Amino acid sequence: MNIQLIIAFFAYFFVLLLIGLASLRRQKSADDYIIGNRSLSYWMTAFSAHASDMSAWLFMAFPAAIYTFGLSQLWIAIGLLIGMFLNWQFVAEKLRRNTETYESNTLSTFLERRFNDKSGVIRVLTACMILFFLTCYLSAGLIAMGSLLESLFGINYYLSLAIAMFVAASYTTIGGYYTIARVDQFQALFLLLMIILVPATAYFSMPNALETIVSQAKIKEASLSLFSDFSFQSFRSTLFLILGWGLGYFGQPHIITKFMGIKSPDEIKKAKYVGMTWQILALSAAAFVGFVGIGFFSENPLKNGELVFIEMVKTLFNPLFGGFILCGLIAANISTMDSQILVCGSVISEDFWRCLFKKHASDKELLLISRVGVLLTSLVSLLIAFYKSSTVLEAVLYAWSGLGAAFGPTIIMSLYDKKANRNGAIAGIFVGGFIAAFWDILNPHLASYPIPAMIPGFFLGLLTVYSVSRLAPERAAVDTLSF
Repeated sequence: MNIQLIIAFFAYFFVLLLIGLASLRRQKSADDYIIGNRSLSYWMTAFSAHASDMSAWLFMAFPAAIYTFGLSQLWIAIGLLIGMFLNWQFVAEKLRRNTETYESNTLSTFLERRFNDKSGVIRVLTACMILFFLTCYLSAGLIAMGSLLESLFGINYYLSLAIAMFVAASYTTIGGYYTIARVDQFQALFLLLMIILVPATAYFSMPNALETIVSQAKIKEASLSLFSDFSFQSFRSTLFLILGWGLGYFGQPHIITKFMGIKSPDEIKKAKYVGMTWQILALSAAAFVGFVGIGFFSENPLKNGELVFIEMVKTLFNPLFGGFILCGLIAANISTMDSQILVCGSVISEDFWRCLFKKHASDKELLLISRVGVLLTSLVSLLIAFYKSSTVLEAVLYAWSGLGAAFGPTIIMSLYDKKANRNGAIAGIFVGGFIAAFWDILNPHLASYPIPAMIPGFFLGLLTVYSVSRLAPERAAVDTLSF
């Protein structure tokens, strides 16, 4: 059985490596490696942006939430859909135009030039925040991959981590931005097919499927309604789920950098409709995995709800075909990890090496440093993942909140507020990131119930950028046509 799974596993990753090698000839400069020379089609942009968003969280954490707590957890998906739609609607096109106007390949460079910061504080602060939270995010992806490979092949967890990181880092190091976009396009379609196929097969394999699910949900006390009840506490929990996840989209570097690489800003609208259609289908199918799992495992309930998709596949399909299906889960994870690794590598070359050490570095040197940065980031994330100190959902939410609170408010203000300046941007990034990073410590002292870190971090960050920019005015950078 393990041999057949291993054959499927390596066959899939051989395809990924071929895509990386095929794209190698396109990497002639740091611009090609970091931003793909702004040459992506709207199809590639849409699939890459959304595949970068949906990590193993789509196959493990979200179905586990539905399986454990019921359909009230659908508000997570609703919050994500609203957040991503608003991101496409109000950030994508403006950011694409502005980053080209300011000749910026990274988020740090754009904010520095937009706010005319000659000191380098914005660039270094932004780079530090990105590296810290994305490294945590990467470790969450590795934890998921390690658990998956351990469950499938019986491989030692730590060896599984090393294999997962090797696969993601290898083709990212070779190919860069364009390769990731190509791989993500392939993986987005593949994982969508798999996450629709599995729960549909499981549902139709059960006699009296709906009745079984409903009766088992009552036993588990899992809600089959969007609202567990109509109390104030239920409404508050729903609002927290929507805001706690939806607001994060405005500040995720591995997602918004995909907007920067599209060939023309005029194609953003088409990319938005393609991407949102994909996300609606993927989230609906993931929710269906958890919903069907309630009845499917009625006789032998799972102790770890994050394995509902994996165990469903192992029960329904032969090992070889099941192995290919589970590559969809691996695809979801790697499509996020590769984008995050590349962002970190870009930050190391553009925002640390060029800014702090060698301002006039050649394209060849920056390309080399980017690749070294990819490897260093991979190694640090691997070491963090060894501790396996949290669940996938907890680790993802922590990093998601940190990035969203640190950068979301400042990005929005940089695009829409002419009075926003360097002082406000620095204060906003620091306040949002600090609150999100330490909110778990602060929350018990400030409220009697848990509030998602994203909510105070985002809104206090937004307020800080607005107020400090006006209390400490400074001539802003030259306005762009996007205003």
